Amino acid sequence: MRCFQIEAFGEPLRVADQPVPTLTGTQVALRTCTCGVCHSDIHLADGFFDLGDGQRVDLARGLKLPLVPGHEVVGEVIAMGPEATGVQVGDRRIVYPWIGCGACSFCTSGDEQLCSRPRAIGVNVAGGYGESVVVPHSRYLLEFAPLDEAQACVLACSGLTAFGALRKALPFPAGGALLIIGAGGVGLSGIRLARSVLGVAPIVAEIDHSKWDIAREAGAAECIDPSEAGAGRALLKATGGVAAAIDFVGAGASFAFGLEVLAKAAKLVVVGLLGGATRISPALLPLKAATIVGSYVGSLREMQELLRLARSGALPPMPLTERPLDDANLVLEELRQRQVKGRVVLRHAALAD
Repeated sequence: MRCFQIEAFGEPLRVADQPVPTLTGTQVALRTCTCGVCHSDIHLADGFFDLGDGQRVDLARGLKLPLVPGHEVVGEVIAMGPEATGVQVGDRRIVYPWIGCGACSFCTSGDEQLCSRPRAIGVNVAGGYGESVVVPHSRYLLEFAPLDEAQACVLACSGLTAFGALRKALPFPAGGALLIIGAGGVGLSGIRLARSVLGVAPIVAEIDHSKWDIAREAGAAECIDPSEAGAGRALLKATGGVAAAIDFVGAGASFAFGLEVLAKAAKLVVVGLLGGATRISPALLPLKAATIVGSYVGSLREMQELLRLARSGALPPMPLTERPLDDANLVLEELRQRQVKGRVVLRHAALAD
């Protein structure tokens, strides 16, 4: 089966033939229908995360190449291992990709997305840039009807990451202001979810004014440019400080802006992985009684909760563009150049019977 895979860090993905899997135990194989393209796919292809000041998290030691990326997957069940139950051939499901080892304390407590020996689809094992995906158990395959499958697949990372981050702002004070930093793919998911999760329309900080319209369509109450002189002071004056800021960018400047505009006893939830560094004055934290928390994707339980919400029709649609799998490298370059608004979903051609 055909796939696009990372064969060397820092180089374009290469087309290759993927072996047809032989399934064992509870494994389930799916034919990939759609796969979202995520900014973290760029980090995987580059082989590092930028920590700023010349420091990096090197992925080369933890990832085995070649690797087929793609972790936002909707597929059709095509084969099942001898012990697999819970689905049938022909079922279409969204894949929960953040699979752990199954034995550590994180996994047994339901937070396997934090496992230190992960088996994440499209990150540690082959993902949705290939024509088939193998998952270890049907519990990771979730129903998404009546959602459109392209809308459904982006819930596996973009939607789940935003959902998990917003939940970390609970309990949210009545009358409090919410700031969402960044209106990229994950930020837009946060904007779409904010009213359902926290009961408030967010203020959105986005330096790219061309994204303001889609942010407002997704549910933003107001858009501001955090790079403008005095933007932080103006927001503090208008709101008295925000009750929570969710940083979906994860750059030095975005982190600093979020911390600057917090009210007392407020939270800064850091999600994005763009990279860079900033200076922090430690005294600012006790003076504000501020809480800074990192948020990484979400649990299977949270994915189930998110799907119930999405399937109820409570969310506005995600702005997205569908492209053929052959455009994978083009899309990654467009994402790298920040030319993408919303999300891009790669659609696989139907396989012959």
